[in-house]
Amino acid sequence: MSVDSEKVVLKRLFDLIKKNALIFGKFTLASGEESTYYFDIKKAVFDPETIDLIATAILDRLKDEDFDFLGGMEVGAIPLIAAVVLKSFKEGRPISGFFVRKKLKDHGTRKRVEGWVEKGSKVILLEDVTTSGTSIMEAIGTVEEMGCTVKKVITIIDREKGAEERLKSLGIEFYALFKKSDFGV
Repeated sequence: MSVDSEKVVLKRLFDLIKKNALIFGKFTLASGEESTYYFDIKKAVFDPETIDLIATAILDRLKDEDFDFLGGMEVGAIPLIAAVVLKSFKEGRPISGFFVRKKLKDHGTRKRVEGWVEKGSKVILLEDVTTSGTSIMEAIGTVEEMGCTVKKVITIIDREKGAEERLKSLGIEFYALFKKSDFGV
């Protein structure tokens, strides 16, 4: 994708997130922190245009990356992974994906990691909204236990509460499509 095309995609995606996913009120975040705003990305990703733009933007970020599989933590990363995997196939550069369960399944295959990932592979992880990095650290720990190397974490929104610094201290590259400050919050 050309630089101009990428700017158009990101501008439209920004506008859709601001209109449909940024809400104001009183919220308790997964970290336990209170906030007067919330990025409802889970709602946004079920809008066809928004998820297509997200997949386009992420796939563009992946074009020069050396990795084997794309994954993330349930629940937030699942629709992102599915959209990118589908779009990658349609564009003739297929990427297989996986997700990490929060808890070990107590039935069926009893797997914590579902989908396509192999021991010792290089992976990139996706997240919908990143705050302090606690959720993504759980996914990192799980795939590293499999002998995988996490090359990069890509998030839709970085709430700018320490995740980037935390990941960089581990030598993991971090990229956010948007930062909370981009939205003036």
